[in-house]
Amino acid sequence: MKSKAHGYLFALAATTIFSLQDAVSKHLGDHYPPIFVTMIRYWAFGAFCILLVSRKRGGLRAAAHTKRPVLQIVRGVLLAVEIMLVITAFAHAGLAQSTAVLSATPIVVTLLSIPLLGERVGWRRWSAIIVGLVGVLLILKPDASGFLDPWLLLPVVCAVMYAIYLIATRLVSRTDAPATSFFYIGVAGAVTATLVGPFFWADLEGWDRAWMGLLCITGMTGHYLVIRAYELLDASAVQPISYLGLVYASFFGVMLYGETLTWNVVAGSVIVVGAGIFTFWREYVLRHQAPVQAAR
Repeated sequence: MKSKAHGYLFALAATTIFSLQDAVSKHLGDHYPPIFVTMIRYWAFGAFCILLVSRKRGGLRAAAHTKRPVLQIVRGVLLAVEIMLVITAFAHAGLAQSTAVLSATPIVVTLLSIPLLGERVGWRRWSAIIVGLVGVLLILKPDASGFLDPWLLLPVVCAVMYAIYLIATRLVSRTDAPATSFFYIGVAGAVTATLVGPFFWADLEGWDRAWMGLLCITGMTGHYLVIRAYELLDASAVQPISYLGLVYASFFGVMLYGETLTWNVVAGSVIVVGAGIFTFWREYVLRHQAPVQAAR
């Protein structure tokens, strides 16, 4: 029980820190090229990944050994590009609205797992998918002339990209250790950002150096806390806590950046979060029913 309590504390702390990271990312993305911001962030994160896995049994050699090198590299590149686009979305579409759309990622994962993983989805999860997508449409609020804000299509793209990344992570987890997957998202992401980031180099001014330092620190700390949380809790227990990030994003967006929470964003967010939590709950139930039925 004490271990689970610590796991929930780790998950809560990670969500809080990642939300702070998003708020800082928006500030920097408003003033500097998102690719440049991502590159600096990944330099720190890549170094952190190398340091962390080097202390595990077998060191870097064991962590770098993978049975699916192409897929590992692809998921690392995909995550780096997705982060670049997310920072761009924060800058142009707003922190609160972008986070609301990104909250639909678990629903997109369930939807894409059908063709990509060959999973079977029953009518309950199909219902949750449909309801969740309705929530996303409500956030986007289309009208006769199209979407009110075309920039909101960017977090939709990011949600799909992150969902594909998560599905790729499921695939590599069948053959590779968690340390290997962690190593590749740090190194492959850092290499990707470094290949393009220098072309968008900008000199940090004044307090922005401190904000960039905070961005790097929150990234490393947040990932460490997530790792600790998953060591003590199932994903089905951690994921609902991450939805608290939507509350944080709304608070930071309104208080720091003068964003406005319209009725459709609030209502759509409630629908998306509810559908997402139901999806995770249903997956948890099915995962625990399978061993029982197999034992009969």
